[in-house]
Parts: sequence; C-alpha cells; structure tokens
Amino acid sequence: MAEPTAAGGSAGKMVIRNVGLMLSGDLKRPILDADAIIADKGRIVAVGKEHDLDTSGAQVTIDAKGCALSPGLIDSHVHPVFGDWTPRQSQLGWIDSFLNGGVTTMISAGEVHLPGRPKDIVGLKALAITAQRSFDAFRPGGVKVHAGAPVIEKGMEEHDFAEMAKAGVKLLGEVGLGSVKAGDEAKRMVAWARKHGIQSTIHTGGPSVPGSGYIDKDVVLEADADVIGHINGGHTALDLKQIECLCEQCSRAIEIVHNGNEMAGLHAVKIAKQLGQLDRVILGTDSPAGSGVQPLGILRVIAMLSSFGDLPAEQVFCFATGNTARIRNLDCGLLEPGRTADFVFMDKAQHSSGRDLLDSVRKGDLPGIGMVVIDGVVRCQRSRNTPPADRVPAIVH
Repeated sequence: MAEPTAAGGSAGKMVIRNVGLMLSGDLKRPILDADAIIADKGRIVAVGKEHDLDTSGAQVTIDAKGCALSPGLIDSHVHPVFGDWTPRQSQLGWIDSFLNGGVTTMISAGEVHLPGRPKDIVGLKALAITAQRSFDAFRPGGVKVHAGAPVIEKGMEEHDFAEMAKAGVKLLGEVGLGSVKAGDEAKRMVAWARKHGIQSTIHTGGPSVPGSGYIDKDVVLEADADVIGHINGGHTALDLKQIECLCEQCSRAIEIVHNGNEMAGLHAVKIAKQLGQLDRVILGTDSPAGSGVQPLGILRVIAMLSSFGDLPAEQVFCFATGNTARIRNLDCGLLEPGRTADFVFMDKAQHSSGRDLLDSVRKGDLPGIGMVVIDGVVRCQRSRNTPPADRVPAIVH
C-alpha cells in the first residue's frame, strides 16, 4: 500500500496567518496571544503577531480565515499491526481515517492483534524490531506511528531489553497482556526497560483480549510502569476507590481512553484536578479494538471531559497534545519554535449551539476540521469525518 500523495508540496517555508484562536498545547498557557505562525523545513520557527514576523519568501501561505489552530493531536494508545490495516476489524485505511480526525501522531501499546503473534522470547523481540522498522519507514497519510512495543513474557532477562533498545525499540506493550501479570515480576522487567530507555505502559482493569488478565491497583502500583494504561479500563474499569488510589499514590501518567468506562474516566480526571495534577492526564483511543475503529475518538474524549468534567476546552486539548508529548518524549505537541510543524485547523461545527469553538466543545459538540498539517506539509484539507466547520482555511499561495 503506497503512502497517499501529500497536498501542499515539500516542507519549505510555510506561513499561516489570520488565526482566530491559537491553542498552545501548554497547560500553563493554553491560549497564545498570536495570530500567525511560521514553519520551515518541517519545524516551527516563529509564533506571534503577523506584523512582527518575517513572512517573506513563503513557499506555502495559508489563510486560517479566523479559525482555531492547535498542535496535531496525539493518540497515546493504539494497537497497529502492519501498514494501514487492522485485522481486528478487517479494515484498511484506519490510520488515514484518524488523520481526518486531527491525529498526527500515534503511540503503540503493542501489536497484539497480529494473527499468530509470537509469544516466545525470540519471536516477540523480532516482531517488536520489525514493527518499529516498518512504521519508521512507512507513514500512512503522513501520520507518525511510534510502533514496535513488545508484550513481555515470562523468562525475559535484562539482556533482552538491552538488545531491543539497541535495535531501536523504545516502548513496551501493555504489561499484563502477556504471561507477566504478577506485580513483582512486572516491576523487575519494567525497571530493566527503563534502565535501557524503553518506556512502559501497564494494562489496568479487566481483561480485554484472550490471554490478558485482571490488573488491579496493587499490581499497577508495584509494577511502577511509566503510564497507567487506560486507567478507565479497556473496557472494564477498576472500582472508583482503586482509581482514586492510583491517582493519589502514584506519580505516573494517567491515561484516559475512548474505549473505556466513561464514568471512570471522568472520575480519574476529577481526582487529578483535585490533586492539582492535570499535567499527568493523557488521552488515547485504545483502538483498533472489539468496539471498532474510532477516527474521531480523541475529539470525543476531549468533548466528554470538557462537557461532563467541568474543564475548559482549551485545557483538555492540552491533554492530547502537550501533556502527551512531554510524557512520551516527543518533539511535537506544542506551538513553540523548534517543535515539529504538526497542526490541526478547527472551528465550531455548523449549527452548533456554541458561541465559538471552545464553547461548542464545552457543550459536547465535536469541532469541524478544515485542514491538517504534518511536518510542515498539508496532509488533508476539509475532513471527511468531522461535521463541516463554520470556517475552513485556504491555501492562498
């Protein structure tokens, strides 16, 4: 399957003007006093007022027409296999469809749906390295998929993690999806992974696929993985008291997913807010999964947390951008010089009761996406999946 041809040409100098709302991705300052942004060679070089910026020599000029600009959305929890295909739903083009939902970066929590997935140590290492290599070279629609996340099994030793790290593996699949389910055993392997620069995520809640198990708060706390994977369950959540304990007794990332228990997700963000630790909250879809593929899953979680969680929409957008980028050690997710030029242009959906984009999301409506840019290249224009936006940007030069 060939990568779709990108609109907008190569990543030369890009000037974006007439931005009505600049969402920074930074919880400390979620809205910027700016109306223009400049990128060159795929990276942001300036953000501010157009009259203060050097807009000359642009290869591509985009008139935002007053709509909002956000960093590209990051899905912190996906289960890819190879290419833009998922055997879980026998579906082609699912990653490109997420692009039309504003997602520009994905993080694999394990290539668990591969038919006949190897569970021996040699095989699981080979699969992780192959998946990492494959998605490093292939970007469906331009979306950056960080893959190659092995599901750990009994019998692994430190040299296995060192070997994978040396080969370029940077992630562990969900701890608990394989044979390692006890807290002490998971803790030992998570520590080996961390020592060699591999980030870990642990399954939380009831079993989701055959072979996975029930992982309660005690196992999560003892394992001490870097990310509390789907704290709201995938699909079955822990009881709310256990979720409170995880938020209060652990300093790791709190991941809320679309394919989880919505009440539990709202409770987790409520506790994080009470603790003054919203910077720990990140978002994912946990898809493809038995409930399907959700191209607008990240937008739906944003709308849910804002409308039912009593949070300003501009803060919740940070969960899916700057928070995830910081926790996942990515060079995207924020609108600041030096970051990758990954952008989503949005406006309120036509006929939404909201006054503007943020008010419409606060009322539970999904925004309309008018354009997505990855690495300074226009990858799609009006989304085929979101409701039509009131305003959409235009390439004017």
